[in-house]
Amino acid sequence: MEMKRVNAGKLRAIGYDARERQLRVEFDDGTAIDYSGVGAEVWRKLSTSGSAWSYYRDNIEEEYTGKASRVRKESDRKALEDLFRAPDEPA
Repeated sequence: MEMKRVNAGKLRAIGYDARERQLRVEFDDGTAIDYSGVGAEVWRKLSTSGSAWSYYRDNIEEEYTGKASRVRKESDRKALEDLFRAPDEPA
């Protein structure tokens, strides 16, 4: 799922998988929530909203059931990429 960086309230990134109808919302405290059963219209309105935080609070947070998780830090991702890089692959 491709994530779109946002700076709206506590939101830091949002992403949507149309095939799975899954919305992912990442927060500034390092948590993420995955919501299933989210329609494309809700994603469109969230991703184009001038006030994504308000739209999220009013139309998603209480309307959908989400599963919380932790977001990997960029440094964690790099460490994993380095670990699994082929020996002849440049860093």
